[in-house]
Amino acid sequence: MIEKMQRDQARTDRRRTMLIVIASIVIGLAIIAYPAIRLIQDSRAKNQAVSDFGVAASAASCDTPTNDDGGGTQDHRPDGEKIAYAVSPPSSGPHYAVWAPFDKKFYSMSDRPPVENLVHNLEHGYTLLWYRDTLPKKEIDQIEKLAKAKLPDGSANKFIAAPYKQSEGKGWPDGKNVAFAHWSAADAKGKSLGHRQFCGSVSGEALTNFIQKYPATDSQEPNGG
Repeated sequence: MIEKMQRDQARTDRRRTMLIVIASIVIGLAIIAYPAIRLIQDSRAKNQAVSDFGVAASAASCDTPTNDDGGGTQDHRPDGEKIAYAVSPPSSGPHYAVWAPFDKKFYSMSDRPPVENLVHNLEHGYTLLWYRDTLPKKEIDQIEKLAKAKLPDGSANKFIAAPYKQSEGKGWPDGKNVAFAHWSAADAKGKSLGHRQFCGSVSGEALTNFIQKYPATDSQEPNGG
């Protein structure tokens, strides 16, 4: 009887060991496969135009772009100082002395720099796509793919997509989940304008139209970045 119990226990131990080994192999393969899948997805996105992502501009419920009073060129404030911008999201204004990295196109809430850093990017001709931080993951994933796609020539590759909390400024219009922002150059009278456009849905075509209307060369300091 004792020998039988020992044999049964040995079989149970072997079965448990096999299950642990199989589970470890499956988990290991998943860990290896995930970055590989992301690399494939990123590669595909890089070969697609921004306009291929999201809904058509006509279906994105986009408002007409606004013309905001611009200001704050080279007005650098100390890091950590909270700046109250006149419009939300900001399209110009005082900002921190350091801009967000030029080679990073997409941010989530976990790694996004302060708004004041990103406004500095606007000064150098960037177009910012702000999205509500409460958007469903599926739509945020779509924005991430869009951010890695081929940008229109007018962008000069100066583009960043980043989340925006409604508590960071004045509330957005109801039903608007995405906002584009750009800071144009000063005119002959020294007056500059910021521009914003709100959309209800993610639309690469609407973004392309906005960038073509307000290219990177039309900015306060187009040669920076």
